[in-house]
Amino acid sequence: MARRYFGTDGIRGLANGDKLTPELALKVGMAAGTKFVRGDHRNRVVIGKDTRRSGYMIEQALTAGFTAVGMDVYLLGPMPTPAVAMLTRSLRADLGVMISASHNPYDDNGIKLFRPDGYKLSDEIEAEIERLIDSDMTRHLARGRDIGRAHRDEEARTRYIEYAKRTLPRSVDLAGLRVVLDCANGAAYKVAPIALWELGAEVFTIGAEPDGFNINHKVGSTAPEAVAAKVKEVRADIGIALDGDADRVIIVDEKGHVVDGDQFMAVIAESWLERDMLMGGGIVATIMSNLGLERHLTNLGLTLERTQVGDRYVLETMRAKGFNVGGEQSGHIILSDFTTTGDGLVAALQLLGVLKQKGVAVSEICRRFEKVPQLLRSVKFKSGKPLEHKLVIQAIADGQAMLGAGGRLVVRASGTEPVIRVMGEADDAQLVEKVVAQVETAIREIA
Repeated sequence: MARRYFGTDGIRGLANGDKLTPELALKVGMAAGTKFVRGDHRNRVVIGKDTRRSGYMIEQALTAGFTAVGMDVYLLGPMPTPAVAMLTRSLRADLGVMISASHNPYDDNGIKLFRPDGYKLSDEIEAEIERLIDSDMTRHLARGRDIGRAHRDEEARTRYIEYAKRTLPRSVDLAGLRVVLDCANGAAYKVAPIALWELGAEVFTIGAEPDGFNINHKVGSTAPEAVAAKVKEVRADIGIALDGDADRVIIVDEKGHVVDGDQFMAVIAESWLERDMLMGGGIVATIMSNLGLERHLTNLGLTLERTQVGDRYVLETMRAKGFNVGGEQSGHIILSDFTTTGDGLVAALQLLGVLKQKGVAVSEICRRFEKVPQLLRSVKFKSGKPLEHKLVIQAIADGQAMLGAGGRLVVRASGTEPVIRVMGEADDAQLVEKVVAQVETAIREIA
């Protein structure tokens, strides 16, 4: 059954648009609170947010909903998504909430929910919450002393910084490293620079002056040109670009070249294999990861388990099959020894640890394999289901036949935007260009 509110990563949309309004946020608070109120203790929920102006509005509406059904609310303020997941566990909360639209522009926002163990909700639980949202919630209202309270948690930031630092061995510090850190004017603008500085790095920070409207604007992991330029300007050893809620990371080497999530995962896989830390006999990645990564891992005797797009699906496969490294080409890196979701800062610290251990340049460490020619295009559409049209279906079938067994064609609708992604890859770059163009043209004719 199609869901009305939840997508592939929580609820997301234009703030005060057709979906994401204070009224919906209030109902989400009441519904999710009702679902997770349990036992005879004071139930609690932690709420973090990124730096979008609309975060204040949604935060207050959620708080009203949660307190109305008897939950105490702990407000964390601007905090990375992985920090909310960690603090949900650390503070023994019954539920965690992150208000963010991740890498989207400032006028979007979203609501992500975490279980008491810090993992994102399953599709089944989200469906139950949707049913509650559309039901009469008045019978779940608390009365008198049972109504919840709201608190500001002033220590949450320090808790997360110390947690992130402890993911490195005590013997490792970052002294002598010149690091450019791009915080995307987002949720990590305070915690990430402090963590790196306290570990000994010389930190040059950009994208750390949020004004409510500049999150992800020409900075962050979706605009690595900014951190690349700064790396060359200050002659840094490495550039680290986080996204708006800091659950993904993109690396730039000392020459200003971008290192995507596929190369990043290869580095971690090899390092953990050498240290006898890698579990599952390989890693988990999505259908979008480059074929070159798969070939590289095969040469190492490792496997690449592929999932549909979305870090939640990567994590589900990791948990089900015993892997502890997974992620997405876009920079979601999940290291389940430390985190229950993608954590850009923790992943970056693991790479910095390898950098200190090896004593060589990032450009050498992070070039683990030659990428197979890959092309990704995005086609916007206003409404309908273009992928179900016979013209598009035929174009996809023709494209797959042209690429043959040695190539891949992935066409999918985004779960967070009205966009269709068309990705092709094969050893013949010109053939890939031709196939992707044909499918893109067919979609545009319909969309």
